[in-house]
Amino acid sequence: MKAKYRNIFIILGLVAIVIMLLTFHMDYKELWANIRRAGYWFIGVVGIWVVIYFFNTVSWYFIIRNGQRSCPVHFWYVYKLSVSGFALNYATPFGMMGGEPYRVMELTPFLGASRATSCVILYVMMHIFSHLCFWFSSIFLFIALYHVTLPLGILFIIIGSFCLVCIYFFMKGYRNGMVVKTFKILQHIPFAKKWATRFYTEKRKSLETIDCQIAELHSQRKSTFYMSFLFEFCARILTSVEIFFIMKILMPDVNFFNCVLIMAFTSLFSNLFFFSPMQLGAREGGFALVVSALSLSGAVGVYTSLITRVRELIWISIGVALMKIGNNKKQKDEVPKT
Repeated sequence: MKAKYRNIFIILGLVAIVIMLLTFHMDYKELWANIRRAGYWFIGVVGIWVVIYFFNTVSWYFIIRNGQRSCPVHFWYVYKLSVSGFALNYATPFGMMGGEPYRVMELTPFLGASRATSCVILYVMMHIFSHLCFWFSSIFLFIALYHVTLPLGILFIIIGSFCLVCIYFFMKGYRNGMVVKTFKILQHIPFAKKWATRFYTEKRKSLETIDCQIAELHSQRKSTFYMSFLFEFCARILTSVEIFFIMKILMPDVNFFNCVLIMAFTSLFSNLFFFSPMQLGAREGGFALVVSALSLSGAVGVYTSLITRVRELIWISIGVALMKIGNNKKQKDEVPKT
């Protein structure tokens, strides 16, 4: 990627850091006191994401390797792109509007434009697909642990139906590709149809190639598909460990399964407000609702969301810094023609 484009992404990340610093609803002395209160558990909260990002990267690396013994991209370079990509996703409205173009541009010199794009799209699909499966399975975990009232039962039916419908369409997308169909849909949407029609006409062959590569993963590389899914789903479970560490500060006898439920339904709620940059307000609201449903103190939700925001700030800073590290100019010049 050219340095000027990378610098644009870096500036975007720095703007996000400034916004996060300005949106803490407490003075910095109180914020520091809360971090000190967390003690060594705060190190665990930040450190667990080294492992979570490792699982994310393994999932993506399976897709990039595509069943081959050798890979043109080093694993730790992909790890770097994972951390930086997620940092940009936190920073931009509509989620995935910053991190995914960055990943495509960084991978293109190694894989070519169409292959880089298909690898990123496939990983985004796997990331969302694992979320849907995580949310769906959490409904049954809640039913196994708690009494379900009529309002909750209706809510679970709605959430479960939504997840099943989305899972069905994702499986269709894996079998047949979904890029061409997406652009055909965009051609009927006001404001987007002119751009979509022009882009589809100019890039039709490339888009069809990307769809073929997406369909190939599920039809011919089933072991790669399932291993990628396994690691990504495990990453979803590991995010619950962060909640566990935070709640250990307030409740020494915390139940890990409660943490899984908090993580599942908080992420569901915040993703419903995907248009919010850094999910400002959405995540806090999700914490409050889920904690209330589990009959826990409201202070738990407030404190958990605060520590989570601090952790996000730290990892966004790390992700932005990594954009300037480990960029091999010689490899960037050797751009494949595909």
